[in-house]
Parts: sequence; C-alpha cells; structure tokens
Amino acid sequence: MSTIPLDPTPAVGVLTVSDRSSAGVREDVSGPRIVEWCKAREYRVHEYSIVPDETSAIVSLLTQWADDGMDLIITTGGTGFTRRDVTPEATRAVLDREAPGIAEEIRRKGLNATPYSIIARGVAGIRGRTLIVNCPGSPGGVSDSLAVLESVVDHAIALLRGDDAPHGIGGDDNE
Repeated sequence: MSTIPLDPTPAVGVLTVSDRSSAGVREDVSGPRIVEWCKAREYRVHEYSIVPDETSAIVSLLTQWADDGMDLIITTGGTGFTRRDVTPEATRAVLDREAPGIAEEIRRKGLNATPYSIIARGVAGIRGRTLIVNCPGSPGGVSDSLAVLESVVDHAIALLRGDDAPHGIGGDDNE
C-alpha cells in the first residue's frame, strides 16, 4: 500500500467501467473527458484505469485508491439498467457514508439534455477522506456530471481533508 502524500493539489483517480472498452472493442471517450477536466482544474490525475463491469474489479480499485489517499475518485459507466451495470452496487460496498445530493443533482442536471437521466443509478459518497462519484457512461452524461461537481468539489475535498472551508456563499461564514 502506497500512501499519496497530502498536497494542496487534489489527487484524483478516474475509473472507466466498461466491458467493451476494457476489452479494446470500443474506445473510452468518457474517461479521457474526465482526465481533461481534472487537468484544466490543475488536479493531479494519479490513476486512470478501465475495468470490465465486474463488482470485484470495481471494489478492488475503489478501495485501493481511497485507502491510498486519493481526494476524489470519479467513475464513468455501469450505472444503467442492464444486468452488467454494477457500478453503484460496487461503490456502495466501499462507502462509509453516502452523499445523495450529488447524485440527485447529476440526474436533475441531465434532464436538460435527456429524459433518460432519471434512470441513471449512480451514487456518490465518502470512504475515509475520499469523495467517490459515479457518472454515467455517455460523454454527455459525464459533461453534465462534471458541471455539477464544478461548484462543490473543492469545498467537499477541503472538508474531507479537515481544511478550513467556509460554508457561506461569497465568504459569509455565518452558518
């Protein structure tokens, strides 16, 4: 087990869950979109992997990355209705606490693009000091998800790290 040293720049893991992409049959477009978003935010992408839709593979990496000290893990894929879509179940198996508002907002934001966003089953939550967020597998669903994270992820990471993180909008910390 290697622990990621605490650095002001968040360490991120990106996990694509896809049978076809892991087998090399289909190019992963969504994972690289997340990586580019992270780089634009000047986050350190510490890990990027593609695994098949298998609970054990997903649980193994989520557990390892979180326990090694990642600040944020973003998954893409495996959140639909097919029998092989097991990312939410695998994620729940490793979470200490859920953060349902994030997943709810991702689905709500997706409604602007497609009515199918409400059948996405992604979850979000916390393991140790790591925020884990499931995004849909489609590039559009990933873009919608990242738009949701844009406004809250730095604050969430600061809270999980135990840093000073004002709760008020515009610097007003009267809560």
